[in-house]
Parts: sequence; structure tokens; C-alpha cells
Amino acid sequence: AAYRTRDERIEGMTDEGTETYYSCTLCQSFAPTHVCVISPERTGLCGAYNWLDCKASFEINPTGPNQPIQKGDTLDQKLGNWKGVNDFVFKASRQSISSYNFYSLVYDPMTTCGCCECIAAVLPMCNGIMTVNRDYAGMTPSGMKFTTLAGTIGGGNVTPGFVGHSKYNVTQRKFIAGDGGLSRLVWVPKIFKEEIRSRLVKRGEEMGIPNFIDMIATEENGTTEDEVYAFLEKVGHPALTMESILG
Repeated sequence: AAYRTRDERIEGMTDEGTETYYSCTLCQSFAPTHVCVISPERTGLCGAYNWLDCKASFEINPTGPNQPIQKGDTLDQKLGNWKGVNDFVFKASRQSISSYNFYSLVYDPMTTCGCCECIAAVLPMCNGIMTVNRDYAGMTPSGMKFTTLAGTIGGGNVTPGFVGHSKYNVTQRKFIAGDGGLSRLVWVPKIFKEEIRSRLVKRGEEMGIPNFIDMIATEENGTTEDEVYAFLEKVGHPALTMESILG
């Protein structure tokens, strides 16, 4: 309930509405090149920090892990790329990461550490993405379980086709906006779908697809891309008629 109240406070803010984002480098002890940059519409991938938390943290501890970043010139509005952010990330990642995008998992996505709540992955045959939460131990249509995915991408690297994110981020309006947004979501574990059901329903209505939640497959509909694709065809999922996710 406390997290819900906190999330509601950030709901009315947009990335365009502020010139300052915040860094979080708490996870660098085990992912040395990982630098989280947190904006109003992209919460920290661990789910524990949003923009307001970071702002408060900096005010309490000005030399701590949450530092203000002036986002600077917009280099790509669609993908979410800013010069000031890139400059900060390059420095804070020990000159390892020169640039990443906030709103894409296909093109230079944000780095991921091992403690993300969820991992999203492209499903090329389905022309969409899946996401899996840490609590789900089963197989996913990507051919990997959460633990394998986390081990593969969780070291602080930019891994096109995969990105870590928070549970709350799925229903934020900028979620993979550079790749087509929430309409690309084709598979989630049932336990996670139920957890965010009310927010998914609300976003579906905003998108003009009131029954969107019923178009998203779960493990009950399939755990391979072939099975998921068959389900998407049956329900007429919008991802199937969108432009190719791989460009």
C-alpha cells in the first residue's frame, strides 16, 4: 500500500516536464559499469527507487548514490536519448558506456544490473516483446528462465533485444515507447498479469483497446514462440499488424 501511494504521486509527472533526472549507482558493487538513470516516467529497474525517492535521497545525502543529472540537449526524442545523460553515464560507468536509450529495448537499451524486478525480451516471430518477473520460475518464450536472462544481461552491459525494468514501469506511458509502446507486449507470466491487472486495464482503455489485457498471452497459453504466435493470431493482437520491431 505504501508503494502504491508513492507510485500515485509520480503518476502525474512526465519526462518532458523536468530538466533534471537522477542517477543511481547503488548496484555498482556487483555490476561495475551499470548506471541507472531515473526519470519520472522510468522508475529504477529494482522497483525501489522512483524520481521522487532519488530527489529526496539527494537532499538528505548530497554525496550519495543519487545525483542530479541535467539531461541537456535532446538527441533522440522517440528513443529517449539526451546529451547530458550520456555524458554522465560515460563518466559514471568508468568510460564503458557512452550512450543508451530510455524508451527502447531494441536500440541501445539501458544497462541492467542483477536486481531488476523484470526482464523484457524481443520475440521476433511475434513482432513484440515478453516480460518476466523475478517471482516466476518457469520457462519463457525467449527460451530462457528469469535466472538465465538475469545472468546473461545483468552485468551492467547494453544488450540490444533485452532490458531490465521495474514492475511499475510496464504501465508507465513511456514503456518501450521507442519500439511501439505497450501494444508490443505479447506475453507475461499469469502471476504478474494479475498483480498489475487494474493498471493494465486502465492503460488498455487509454490506448483505445479496452480488451487489451485479454490479448496478452501467459504460460497457460504457451511457453514457446510458436504457441504464443498461435494465440496472438486467434485474439487479433495489435503487435501482429505493427511495423517490424527489428526495423
